[in-house]
Amino acid sequence: MQQYFTNMPLTVGTTVSIQAQRIVHHVTKVMRMLPGAKFELVTDGQAFLGELSQVAPKSTTIEVTILQALKRQTELPLRPVIICGLPKREKAEWIVQKATELGVREIIFFAAKRSVTRWDYKKADKKLQRLQQIALEAGEQSHRNIYPRIQFVPDLKKVVTLPFDTKLFAYEEVARTGEHTQLKRAIETSQPNTSLACLFGPEGGIDRSEVDLLTENGYQAAGLGPRILRTETAPLYFLSAISYALEL
Repeated sequence: MQQYFTNMPLTVGTTVSIQAQRIVHHVTKVMRMLPGAKFELVTDGQAFLGELSQVAPKSTTIEVTILQALKRQTELPLRPVIICGLPKREKAEWIVQKATELGVREIIFFAAKRSVTRWDYKKADKKLQRLQQIALEAGEQSHRNIYPRIQFVPDLKKVVTLPFDTKLFAYEEVARTGEHTQLKRAIETSQPNTSLACLFGPEGGIDRSEVDLLTENGYQAAGLGPRILRTETAPLYFLSAISYALEL
């Protein structure tokens, strides 16, 4: 069943007029729904079942009757945050889409010392709009109750000042020495609905000076198994580990 995020207040038993072009176009032109078709609307973390009751002339507005509130839990028990050194080209979009499907709450990109890609402020605004749209669409596709916020922080010194309950960074050097308990311990000891952040380097990895800065600011080095993962794969390993440990 199709799902759409909306900012409109929804109440069971009422009929709402939706004018958001994105939703109207998808319902009428892409899905070609007719009156009587049902789909889900999500607002403020709550999902509702709606029924299409009317399509206005020229398909600029749709009328939707709210049938019932849906009781479902599609969010991870923790609030996972991934912090990624800027990757090359389209990898940022891939990370956002897949991480949203896996339950991430927030994604922060930063300019690491070894990042090849660079965003100036003008480029960052345009990139973030695109990435936020990808997160919204991925959240709808995966039937999330919320979708993650996407941020860009240009300096690691600002990243380490952000408040998170538990802070890790994926580091291949500790993985090589056989470290395999830090991530497991962090997941098991984190309280429900607290933030668990993990930082990942770009393709070139994390610079030694960045390791020192992270360690000085309460980040713990964590191995992600014995294999070396790509910059776009490691965040998905992290999220999958949380899901496996707490949901299955």
